[in-house]
Amino acid sequence: MIEMKKLILLILLAIPAAFDASAFQKDTLVVDELPNEYLDTVKVYRKRLINDYSMIGVNYGVAFCNMSFNPSRQNRATQICPNHISLMYTHYEKLFQRYANFAFHIGFEYSHEGAGFKKDNETGEYYNTIDGATRLTMETLSVPVMAGFHVDAAPVKFQAAVGVYGGYRKSIERSGEWLDPAYEHAFRDYEYRFDYGMEGSAGIAFMIDPIELHFNAMVRWGWQSLYRPDYYSQYYYRYAYPLDIIVTAGIHFQLGKRSGKTSSELRKQAKEIVYGKTEDTSR
Repeated sequence: MIEMKKLILLILLAIPAAFDASAFQKDTLVVDELPNEYLDTVKVYRKRLINDYSMIGVNYGVAFCNMSFNPSRQNRATQICPNHISLMYTHYEKLFQRYANFAFHIGFEYSHEGAGFKKDNETGEYYNTIDGATRLTMETLSVPVMAGFHVDAAPVKFQAAVGVYGGYRKSIERSGEWLDPAYEHAFRDYEYRFDYGMEGSAGIAFMIDPIELHFNAMVRWGWQSLYRPDYYSQYYYRYAYPLDIIVTAGIHFQLGKRSGKTSSELRKQAKEIVYGKTEDTSR
């Protein structure tokens, strides 16, 4: 009976050692011992790093112009204004030196602002005007500055940006049955020509390095009223803020390598491999 107990005890002590040995063999298994058939099925995922790079491009689109009035005015009509043109410079930068999702945009825009009114369905007449004008359109020149965020899923990029703009109302065109002809193409004394506000966009880009095709929808909200609030009454203020929706398509050119190492970086790495790292003695 004693001999049987010793045998059982030896078996129980041997079991953990056997497991440890098999675990050790599994942990120390080298690739050379794996069959080629297995190695052929292994997928190796390589993450491509996005560089800090810049880009310049031109956009063309259509603006759907309207205005937000206070007090509110009914039967507003959106003005469709073609020939929205912008030249944009973009710089992509890593956020916190780690996340390659941040962008900075600055540029120059030629666009339009405007508003109009529809006829009353019952009377067939206009019962709202802007000082006699039932339609007005203004040419504008502006400089937008925006911060952006993008997510790349090559060859597609999803992007959004928001910021501010400052501009100038270059010209104005009005029409209406009760409009004073002297102001058909002229600003009144109480109308503001300098403009500023908020601008935001969202869209998609197709990357065909070194070219990118961009398609965006943009909202531009003017914070400068068309006219001085007390022009009509010193006690009853009026406001007219531009509110535009703009759809654009553009082509942009990368000024640097979007991903991977540049030619100069590769040459520097090759030199370091052959000659080793050298200290900069120019300073």
